[in-house]
Amino acid sequence: MNGHGLLIGVVTFLVIGLFHPLVVKAEYYWGTRSWWLFLLAGIVAAGLSLLIENILLSTICGVFAFSSFWSIKEVFEQEERVLKGWFPKNPKRTYPEKGKGNSV
Repeated sequence: MNGHGLLIGVVTFLVIGLFHPLVVKAEYYWGTRSWWLFLLAGIVAAGLSLLIENILLSTICGVFAFSSFWSIKEVFEQEERVLKGWFPKNPKRTYPEKGKGNSV
């Protein structure tokens, strides 16, 4: 019997579950400027995924990498959720006004 598929599924579930509060905290403390941290983590994990010969560990690094890349999008959407009042604002930060995008 091979349990690697189930293990990868469980790890994927846990990684995705880990990234939700990470995105919320990153947006709260650093705002959308935190996107580059997710990019850096994703690049490092993707590189490790290419270098690691063990298929299980390589796959886990790949899952982590692409969860990091997806979090870049999520950190910007998290700011929108904060502006809608769905999540608390950090009182030490300034936020863009509702309805006033960065269009030229």
